[in-house]
Amino acid sequence: MTLDMKKLEPLLGTLVNELGAAANAALVFTGDRLGLYRAMADGHPVTPDQLAARTGTNERLVREWLASQAASGFVTYDAREETFALSPEQAAVFADDASVVNMTGGFHSLAAVFADQPSLEQAFRTGKGVGWSDRCNCLFCGVERFFRPGYRANLLTGWLPALDGVVQKLERGAKVADVGCGHGASTIIMAAAFPKSQFVGIDFHGPSIAHAKEHAKHLPNVRFETARAQDFAGKDFDLVTMFDALHDMGDPAGAASHARKALKSD
Repeated sequence: MTLDMKKLEPLLGTLVNELGAAANAALVFTGDRLGLYRAMADGHPVTPDQLAARTGTNERLVREWLASQAASGFVTYDAREETFALSPEQAAVFADDASVVNMTGGFHSLAAVFADQPSLEQAFRTGKGVGWSDRCNCLFCGVERFFRPGYRANLLTGWLPALDGVVQKLERGAKVADVGCGHGASTIIMAAAFPKSQFVGIDFHGPSIAHAKEHAKHLPNVRFETARAQDFAGKDFDLVTMFDALHDMGDPAGAASHARKALKSD
């Protein structure tokens, strides 16, 4: 078999880039879990020794981690001082969970893909798929952290106002079901913004509901229930929401149909 080098070389180049990205994704995941980015959030330059001492980690490995992050443009390196720092932009993306552009949750979701590899292989053999509740635990936290910045940036300022009369009804007092709520990020944002309305977050993954309840302890107008999207209890809702969830459900048509039936006639 003769190989066409004009086709082979670009293919190999693409794969090398993909391998590098995959390897660095693991380092981003590690840096987030160990608090390395958060320890640099103030923007002050640090040496590997200082960062290791601050985070209780090994200096040699931290030095290698910093070098890789600097090479990727995720950390800023000062060659003259031999120090590393996070710029405001880098800190917003990697170190600030309140930032609307924080991306670290996506790396936790990616880690779950590799952790779930045996289940994925079995799904390929059987065609039965992998249930959401059967996924690696880091997926659920990762999804919440990844999508929460988007909810903060868009839910109250863009998405809800795009629905005629919905914001006004929520301000007066409405009954809302947030289906597929996960850890409750979207539900909590709405409940905090509209104290006269009553919210119920619904998800069939019990551990996620437990996290949601913990996060919402300070809000009197929200509760969370473990239930399926296609047969959750309640009716006469003024609004039923599903954020980044419908496409993951085993019966999306059934979920959408039940949501429609749960709404008030108006």
